[in-house]
Amino acid sequence: MREIVLDTETTGLDPQRGDRLVEIGCVEIVNRFVTGRVFHRYLNPERAMPAEAFAVHGLSDAFLADKPLFAAVVDEFLGFIGEDPLVIHNAAFDTAFLNAELKRAGRAPLAPERIVDTLTIARRRHPGQQNSLDALCARYGVSNAHRTKHGALLDAEILADIYAELTGGKQSSLGLGEFSAGSGVETKSESRKAGVQRLPRIALATADERARHRAFIAEIGEKALWNAYIQATEE
Repeated sequence: MREIVLDTETTGLDPQRGDRLVEIGCVEIVNRFVTGRVFHRYLNPERAMPAEAFAVHGLSDAFLADKPLFAAVVDEFLGFIGEDPLVIHNAAFDTAFLNAELKRAGRAPLAPERIVDTLTIARRRHPGQQNSLDALCARYGVSNAHRTKHGALLDAEILADIYAELTGGKQSSLGLGEFSAGSGVETKSESRKAGVQRLPRIALATADERARHRAFIAEIGEKALWNAYIQATEE
C-alpha cells in the first residue's frame, strides 16, 4: 500500500489569522518501506516571518523571497500525493494550513478520511506519556541528533521511521538489509547523509522494465507458469 508521510513548516500557528505555509516535505512509503521518492518545496508566504517562527525553523524572509508561491506548485504537489493516505504527526495543524492554501488556489480540501494522525496512534499506544516527535525518537531509538531545527522534509523522513515503529512495520524488514532507491527519486535530503536510521528502501519496477519482462516471459512459451501468473494478475 502506498502512503505519503508529510510535514510542513509555517509562519505561525493559525491560518485563519493570515499565517502561511513556508515548506512542504513528503516522503513516499510502500508497505511501510521508504522508496526514495520525495516531494520537497520551500514557499514564499507573501508576508514577513515572525521572530518566533524563525526561531523554530530558521527560514528567513531573505531565503524565502525568491521561492515559488503555493499556487505555482499545487499541481505538482497534488500529483505526488495522489489519492493515497497521508501520514502526519498532529495532523489537524498541517491539514488546516494545507486546506487553507488549497482553498486559496481554488482546489478541493484534503478528505479527512485519508488522514492518518500518528499523534493519535502514539497517544493510544502510550497514554499519559510525551508523544512529540522528539519523544518518540527517544522511545524507539530513532536518531534525530542532527535535528537542530524543524524542517519539513527532515521531519517527514524521521516520521516515516516512527510510523513503522508505531504500526509494527519494521518487523517485516528484519534481515532484508537496505535496498537502493529506484530511478523515481525526485530530490534528496541532506539529512540522509547525516545518519538518519532509514527503513529498507525498495526499487519499484518501471513501465519499461515490466514490458521487457513480459516480452521475455512470452518467449518461454504459452504454457509457461509465469504466463499464467501474468494473465491472472491482469484479469
